[in-house]
Amino acid sequence: MASDMSGFNKRSNLDPEDYYYSEQGYIVFTEKYHLKRGYCCQNGCKHCPYGFNPRKRTFEN
Repeated sequence: MASDMSGFNKRSNLDPEDYYYSEQGYIVFTEKYHLKRGYCCQNGCKHCPYGFNPRKRTFEN
C-alpha cells in the first residue's frame, strides 16, 4: 500500500475529469485518474480499473 500521501495536497494538478465530489462532499477519483496514476493503492477505490477486491485482498481481472 502506498504510504506517501503528499500527492493529495496538489489538487491544482488534477484535471476536472480526474475527480468529482460526492453528495457528502468527499473527492472521488475517477477511473481515468487511477489509470494516469499508474498503480493500485489497494484501498478498494470505487472506480479502481485494476480489479482489486478489498475483501479478498486480491486482484481479479
